[in-house]
Amino acid sequence: MQITPQIADMVEETPVFELTTEGLCRSILARHQDTICVRKTAIAVPRLKRILESALDLSNRGGFQAMSLRDLSRASGMSTGGLYAYFDSKTTLRKMSLQEVTDLVQRVLGKPPAAIAADPVAHLRWLIDTHLHLTEALLPWFTFAFMEAKNFPPAERRIAVDSEALTERLFAEVIERGVMSGVFRTDTSPMLPALIKPLLQEWYVKRPKYRRRGISLVSYSATVQDFVLNACLKDTVSGRE
Repeated sequence: MQITPQIADMVEETPVFELTTEGLCRSILARHQDTICVRKTAIAVPRLKRILESALDLSNRGGFQAMSLRDLSRASGMSTGGLYAYFDSKTTLRKMSLQEVTDLVQRVLGKPPAAIAADPVAHLRWLIDTHLHLTEALLPWFTFAFMEAKNFPPAERRIAVDSEALTERLFAEVIERGVMSGVFRTDTSPMLPALIKPLLQEWYVKRPKYRRRGISLVSYSATVQDFVLNACLKDTVSGRE
């Protein structure tokens, strides 16, 4: 997976390497250094990358529950013993993957450039565009998290729920600030932040539909931005509040 120029520009304070599978692997190794047996980064990173890319591919094609460690061993080209050097069970592997992508979303969306954060309209557009480009850069990770959510055990399900709640809260805070500053209408629906998330998920869950229609990520992002802003931005022509 390659980083796009757009996402690099929008999250300039976040190291570009974090927005790749290799970057997430480095973060996983640092987070789980007490349990991962392989210590040499030069060896651990490419092997963990192979494991995770294989696991995500198998999961997104046939489901995580259906994937066996034998399947993962064959797909990654590593022995079962080699897999256990990184995780002790499928449950641990799933939690590691989900936690990493969840934390990345929080780190990226929580750090808008100062000039953008000062303007509610620009901030709202930035949140939408950045989230969409982030899911494009790490498509298999987000597809996995969405498709497998219903099968997560309680602990992992809570991570997914909390992540969605955080994203919704970021939108809610920007919209509230826009209302308070007089930029957004006072009658803006309190449901709007909750309705934005499905529009973002639509891009990576039903991506083939938009590819068939020739709709690009840039076009989709602009449409979602306009749709959301039409639901809250003051109408300067009609004077609608």
